[in-house]
Formats: sequence, structure tokens, C-alpha cells
Amino acid sequence: MSGKLLRRIQVEGISDSRARGRDLESEEGAARIIADVALRGARAVREWSEKMGELEAGESLVLGRGDLEAALARLDRRQRGVLERAVERVTAFAAAQRAALVDLDVAVPGGRAGHTFVPVSRAGCYVPGGRFPLPSSAVMTVCAARAAGVQTVWCAGPKPALPTLAAAALAGADGFLAAGGAQGIAALAYGAGVPACDVIVGPGGRYPAAAKRLLFGIVGTEAPAGPSELLVIAGAGADAETAAADLLAQAEHDVAATPAVVSLDPTFSAELDEALERRLADLPEPNRSTAAAALSKGWMIEARSREEAVAAADRFAPEHLELLVEDPRSWAASIRNAGAIFLGSGSAEVFGDYGAGPNHCLPTGGAARFAAGLSVLAFLRARTWLEMDSPEELAGEAAALARIEGLEAHARAAERRGSRAPD
Repeated sequence: MSGKLLRRIQVEGISDSRARGRDLESEEGAARIIADVALRGARAVREWSEKMGELEAGESLVLGRGDLEAALARLDRRQRGVLERAVERVTAFAAAQRAALVDLDVAVPGGRAGHTFVPVSRAGCYVPGGRFPLPSSAVMTVCAARAAGVQTVWCAGPKPALPTLAAAALAGADGFLAAGGAQGIAALAYGAGVPACDVIVGPGGRYPAAAKRLLFGIVGTEAPAGPSELLVIAGAGADAETAAADLLAQAEHDVAATPAVVSLDPTFSAELDEALERRLADLPEPNRSTAAAALSKGWMIEARSREEAVAAADRFAPEHLELLVEDPRSWAASIRNAGAIFLGSGSAEVFGDYGAGPNHCLPTGGAARFAAGLSVLAFLRARTWLEMDSPEELAGEAAALARIEGLEAHARAAERRGSRAPD
């Protein structure tokens, strides 16, 4: 009889999302690195990268556009085709998002007001490296920035592999900083060896995520994108083999990943235990060990009702939510907190990872309660404007409100427009 790789919990046993997003130990370490990079610039970036084994002595820290194009030229034709098609799909979706954001021009008393979407000038895109190269993250981040209209886009990440550099070239990056961790994020923020960026985005481990939290306000960032999370809600008739395949796909990312299930069918729960055990044993190393560690931290809820399943999803606020249920659109409409939703058994989460169109950089650690995944919006500002042809219509109102607040100079500035006094 198969064991239970996923521990059983109740809804109340889900860690509160407000407690999952902070890592004070990582923030302390990241703060030291950020301060050093702010003080000593590219020299500090190199020293920290060499100390952490991410850069060899004498190895290039900054790779320009020519280096990216050279990497692209060395990539074999099949891999290049895969990346080109991914860039095309992601760019098309991002361009459609941008087209849906229209400028605003409305009448207000005495004139008109509105907003205009304006892209930032420079964006930094963090691309994780580590055990697995992730060219898909270069595609997701750079394509979104370019579709938003960003003029300068740089990538950063540890030990960029050939496919990663090629993907950055195809997506339109200007260059690549071969530095990861907090030092890579700090370099993008302060302009250490690369242009100082206005916005820094992209997934990453503990230290990049901590660095982005600490630097928010100096630069813009998207919601935290830390270790992967997948919640599968399985209804009657759900296929356990499909669910097991998808859970292991996320579990192999990182020992800190969270694979989770809400089952509405006791038969499915038992079948899933067996499928996970069998499929896990068939994975190669190091994927198997990584996935096993992640599964040991995962969980399953055997829900008694749809309402309990929805409550579990909203409490967890997962990065990815798969709905292996009948009428998944109605379920999606009733769930408030999720980074991205995958509707029905055909909509594998890995399709989102690998360029179906929507972005795979999504909020983790419960941030889906208040944030969305990466999109062109991360690189745009809705800048408002006001044009008053007949300011006297609002002058009295503005002056009265100013005096409620005790701001007499404000009131007099408003009244000057109301009197139409000559300059």
C-alpha cells in the first residue's frame, strides 16, 4: 500500500499568507550586500559573486549585446526555434495587454482630466541560474518590458547558460550582468557595471527576493516571486496521474517549493498518493531528491464541500491554481486569491511556465491576496493630467476645502484662479 507523501491537514492548518512572505534572515544578509554594492559598485558585485562561486576570477561580469548575439549564433537550430516561438507567443500576449490599456480623457468641472500610460526608461530583469538554466524567465521578463515600451532592458543572473543568453538576445535585452543573488539585484538598482534601472522584476530565490523587498522605493518591483507554489483542486473524476505529474513538475524546482492539493473525492486522494510515489521514483537525480524534499513540506486537504475548497484556496493564495473540476470557470469566479488559474485538465501549469502567452512571473508567499503576476503594467505608470479652461468653477470649492485643512496658502492659490487676476 502506498504511503502518504503529502501530509493531511485542515484548512486552519494552512500557514497564514501574511506570515509566509518575509525571510528576516535572508533580508539581513541581503542588506549587507546591498550596502556594499551601493558603496563600492561593480567591484563589490564581482567580489560577492566570486565568493559565492558564481563567477570565476577574470571571468566577464558584464556581457553586452554583442555577447548575447554571439551566444545566439552558437545555439543549435532546434533550440533556437523553440525559443523564437516562445518569444513570439509571449510578446503577442503582452502586446495585447498593452493594447487593452487605453489613455483616459474625461470632462471635469471647468476643464478636462485624464491619464496617459508612460513606460519607465530602464528595466532590470533577474534571470535565475543555479542548477537549472531558465531561459524562459529571460523570455517572460524582457518581452513584457519591450512590449511596454521600455527603452533600455538589462538582465542579471548567476552563471548564465548559452540558452539563457540566447533567449535574452531574442527577447531584445541590451546586455546581461553575470551576477545573481542580492548583489545582482543591487547592481541593477544602483547602476554597478550596468545602467541603473527604474524597475527590477523576475523570479528568484531567497536573496534576490529579499533584496527586491529591501530596495522597493529606490526602484520599483513586482510582487515577490519566490519558491514555486501549486495548488490543485480535484473534483470527482479528476485524473490522479495528471495531478501527480503537475505537482512533481513544480516540486522539482526547489526543495522550498510547495505542492498542495484540495481533494473533494476520497478515491482520488488514495490514487494520488500512489501516483506520486510511482512517478517520483521514476524521476532522475537531482530532480527526484529535490521533489521529494518539496513533497515532504506539501500538504493535502480532503474537503467536505466546495465552500471548504474555496476557503482553502483563498487562505493559501497560491502562485498557481489548477482546477481539475467540472465547470472550472464557475470555480474561478468564486476564488479571489490566486496568481494564475489553469482551467480544466488540459490546461497544464507547465504551459504557463513555457510560453503559452501569460507571464510565469507570479506572486508567491500569499502575495496573490493583493498583487497580480508580471505584465506590461509593471513597466508602466498611469500619469494623470489636468487642464482647466474655466478654473473659476472649482476655485471656491478648492479654497473651502483648503481652509478646512488649515492651509491658507492653498486657498489663496485657488482663489487667484477664481478671480482671473492678471499675472
